[in-house]
Amino acid sequence: MTRGFASDNNAGVHPNILKAIEQANRGHVVGYGDDPYTQEAIALFKKEFGQDTEVFFVFNGTGANVLALSSATNSFNSIICADTAHIQVDECGAPEKLTGCKLLPVPSQKGKITPEGIKQYLHGFDFEHHSQPRVISISQVTELGTVYAVEEIKAITALAHEHGLLVHMDGARLANAAVALNLPFRNFTRDAGVDMLSFGGTKNGLLMGEAVLFFNPDLTKYTKYIRKQNMQLFSKMRFVGAQFLAYFEDELWKTNAQHANQMAKLLEREILKLGKVQLTQETEANGVFAIVPTKIIPKLQEEYFFYVWDESRSEVRWMTSFDTTEEDIHGFVKLIDRLI
Repeated sequence: MTRGFASDNNAGVHPNILKAIEQANRGHVVGYGDDPYTQEAIALFKKEFGQDTEVFFVFNGTGANVLALSSATNSFNSIICADTAHIQVDECGAPEKLTGCKLLPVPSQKGKITPEGIKQYLHGFDFEHHSQPRVISISQVTELGTVYAVEEIKAITALAHEHGLLVHMDGARLANAAVALNLPFRNFTRDAGVDMLSFGGTKNGLLMGEAVLFFNPDLTKYTKYIRKQNMQLFSKMRFVGAQFLAYFEDELWKTNAQHANQMAKLLEREILKLGKVQLTQETEANGVFAIVPTKIIPKLQEEYFFYVWDESRSEVRWMTSFDTTEEDIHGFVKLIDRLI
């Protein structure tokens, strides 16, 4: 089938990941994570983020976010996030239903929130008529394709910790952020003050499976029970662990994310050359946002499927993946040029 620009979720599985799954599919091992593949994968995460990091594998990104947030909150708490956040817009209310917490959306600028925006919700502490703020959740990469700088993250975590709050990072596209920042994962997560991390892999070449990392072991007292109740505990967990072993081997995660980011920059450059399409965001990772004539969108989608981001202004989102090719980019841009 023709590769499109709808989502990095639409891409296939990297051959090295499929090979790792096949290699793990031999003989019997203990289920539910007590297998050598899972244990070795956990060791790799600990090496990357610190030996006291607690690691829990789950099925998907929503499950990762819910597990992280559920482990750190009670139902009378509130969670502060961007108005564009995945937990606010795209998870069908799962965080609110399963944590019982109120989500407090902060107006964002280019997908980011700031300490100034967060402060409006930092009140009502110890007042029983008010939901108690407990977690600030940020996305890295943001839903608008932008990337928080380390200092921006530190400013948010400093404010959170000053008020006794925790910080969760939705890292569905964490590898793309690491490449954009040219930094190790730890530098802009744990070392920047993040307490909990949803570590994504599905959007960057994995078949399925994400990891939830806790940098404060005290937060994980009930996490294993919450994971089971929320139906996020794999029985054959070796097939997730094996994927992450391949993901970290020879920094496959970086190779995949670098390519996806480079293809997005190529698309941005080629679109700008046309001089006919307005870009709405700076391309910092693997997403390109643009305003195109409404009448050509259906025709474009017939050959290269993508999603409309904001129908009111004819804004679209184009995502690139580890398997996007230069031919895909040039063919798409030529079609845009012809239709316009």
